[in-house]
Amino acid sequence: MALSAIALCSRALIRLGAAPIAGFDDGSAESEVAANLYPPLRDGALSSHPWSFATGQVSLARLAGEPLADFAYAYQLPTDFLRVLSAGPSGRGSGLVFRIAGSRLLCDADEVVLTYVYRPDESAFPPYFDQMLMARLTAEFCIPLTESTTRAQFLFRLAEDEFRRAKLIDAQSHTPSAITDFPLVEVRS
Repeated sequence: MALSAIALCSRALIRLGAAPIAGFDDGSAESEVAANLYPPLRDGALSSHPWSFATGQVSLARLAGEPLADFAYAYQLPTDFLRVLSAGPSGRGSGLVFRIAGSRLLCDADEVVLTYVYRPDESAFPPYFDQMLMARLTAEFCIPLTESTTRAQFLFRLAEDEFRRAKLIDAQSHTPSAITDFPLVEVRS
């Protein structure tokens, strides 16, 4: 079952023993805390790991003009961009030397394929990510709503356990990455 941002925050608030919210602007202390903390916490959780459901590839559009120094070309990053995983020349998702500068990717290639973590809609979150995000939201909401640091520490430990579990589940959804270039292995061959 896909959950909205409001439903994720409401369930985290219920776990905390607070009242659920009907919206981010319903005038309650809970909605104010949720409205201010949810977006950065969601983006932080998404960018903390290369989640399979939030990883994509795209060919970048080259920008007019050249960067001031170091690289020949600048490319516009996607609007839903959170974190770069790799960049490659046309037809490849890795292998380029690059730098991220603001909302641009700088490199020397005349075509770029970017592999990146993006911000999907909440309806695309799998159940294991929903659970991890709700645990993190519960921990983050604790101090502003209850002022209990002891309880918050306990909730942060639970959130870390959920994060490890979610990463394990996500890692099992695709083939593990192989070590492609390792000098010690090449010397033995």
